[in-house]
Amino acid sequence: MSYINLLEEVDGMRTVLFESKNNVSYVYLNRPERYNAMDREMLFELNHVLGQVEANDDKVVILSGKGKAFSAGGDVGMMVDLAGEDYYQEVMEQIEEVVLKLYRMPKIVISAVQGSAAGLGLSVALTADYTVADNHAKLGMLFIGIGLAPDGGGHFWLSERVGTHRAKQFIWGMEQVKGKEAEEMGLVDVLTDEGVMEAAVHISEKILASPIVSMLKTKKIYRDQNIDRLKSYLQAERQTQWELLHTKDHREGVRAFQEKRKPAFIGE
Repeated sequence: MSYINLLEEVDGMRTVLFESKNNVSYVYLNRPERYNAMDREMLFELNHVLGQVEANDDKVVILSGKGKAFSAGGDVGMMVDLAGEDYYQEVMEQIEEVVLKLYRMPKIVISAVQGSAAGLGLSVALTADYTVADNHAKLGMLFIGIGLAPDGGGHFWLSERVGTHRAKQFIWGMEQVKGKEAEEMGLVDVLTDEGVMEAAVHISEKILASPIVSMLKTKKIYRDQNIDRLKSYLQAERQTQWELLHTKDHREGVRAFQEKRKPAFIGE
């Protein structure tokens, strides 16, 4: 049986879509006109949907984005509001709940990345047990472009996948790597020439034909060993991001982005 979860609409549309079919939960970020940039409303909806997915009987989760991108990251339009501490703490709490739910999900999680997965979008994509991308996908942290540091556990995911030394350079260099290079780095697990959703569905079919209880036991062992470390990274990122939001370089980075020009950072 297939169904679309009827969520309360935000600004006339749902920013997250959810479908359950053949033991697979499909979760779609749905702001295609904004390249699925995550704002406060989307984060709340995503948390709500993931709670439903966590409680259902499906064995696999496929997370993707509608339109031309997986997710361009946090919505830059939200940055002005983040200067207020209450709003900031609320948004960061939602981000942390999203990535912790995905990391602790008692199912196999697949992220299907088409187009851009940048900033927070990349952090969310890398929570998955399998990251699938096509050759044209572009993956980058890119926070430094607006004077910020990765959040959503970005430091943790990169350390796990590429090692700390390479992670630092990847974050600092504003690199945006395409499919093959991302696969060679370890950011992408499965590179496909077919559509990423088709490839993700194919992986889900293989998983569903496997002894999935055994797979989930292995996932739980690794998760239980690493969950406190992930929480420590999230706490450090929350404090760091709050400090960076009040720097001159961050304000300049946001202005430059809005004005479509190169930022002039001064190191303050």
